[in-house]
Amino acid sequence: MKFNNAEDTIQLSPLWEGERFPDGRPKVPSSVLDRLSRITLEEAWGPLWSRGYHYQFEGEFKIIHPGKIMVGRAVTAVMVPKRPDLHDTLMNYGHEQEGRRGFFNQWVIDSLGEEDVVVIDMFDKIYQGTYVGGNLSTAISTRTKSGGAVIWGGIRDNQQIEKIDNINVYYRGSDPTAIADVTMVGMNVPARIGRAVCLPGDVVLGTPAGVIFIPAHLAELTATHAEKSQVRDVFGFARLNANVYTTAQIDAAWTMAMWQDFMDWFESDNAAAPYQHLTWERELEEARRNEDNGPSSDVRL
Repeated sequence: MKFNNAEDTIQLSPLWEGERFPDGRPKVPSSVLDRLSRITLEEAWGPLWSRGYHYQFEGEFKIIHPGKIMVGRAVTAVMVPKRPDLHDTLMNYGHEQEGRRGFFNQWVIDSLGEEDVVVIDMFDKIYQGTYVGGNLSTAISTRTKSGGAVIWGGIRDNQQIEKIDNINVYYRGSDPTAIADVTMVGMNVPARIGRAVCLPGDVVLGTPAGVIFIPAHLAELTATHAEKSQVRDVFGFARLNANVYTTAQIDAAWTMAMWQDFMDWFESDNAAAPYQHLTWERELEEARRNEDNGPSSDVRL
């Protein structure tokens, strides 16, 4: 087996049609990451859930910076309890065949680039399962600039990590012990994080409620649908505050008259300016069909 094998990573993401990193991970554009950083967890969750992606969210974490949003591209690794023969074989292979240095966790962090988030299945180990401390978190900060870590396991040196402002760390617990008695069996492979599944190159969106892993091929679609939901809410709140519509009208499929009111507002109101890259032909066509044939389901997802 090889660690961080590009051919394997490409095989895992056949639906991605864009640029890739040399390690095979999908390279979701920075502009899409920026758009996703401004949406809520629920807005990201909706488009995924409706498309059958039901195991993308995990909320059972402690968070170093609870109010800080984290977004980046996943670099994954899977750890298992130490079995001596397996451990020695893989450690020797990494050192002798791939030229790696240090312990398994250092191999992964040494591979990080800007806007990456390291995602680690540490099988919920905390005692001697501390994947990062102050030094490796500093390395994550230096390499990713704005990323961080999601660790289904432990960390140490919390007081030092809390002083690193440009990244965030999601973790299960902390302990003063160093990492020990674990073996890495895969790097940039599918990782199970609690109830969720993360693939290398997924967009990791960390929020105060937890972490959601957005498949790379759905990242731009998720951003678009989330932004449409957001801006419709901005419009809806404004019209509710002005007593123009009832909550029942806002929450139901909109009539063509409401859509025209929205489009007039969308094209002229300053509150809509951040969203004016969006287009609405599909929604307007759906509203016209509703007028002709009777109501159908909303199209917000």
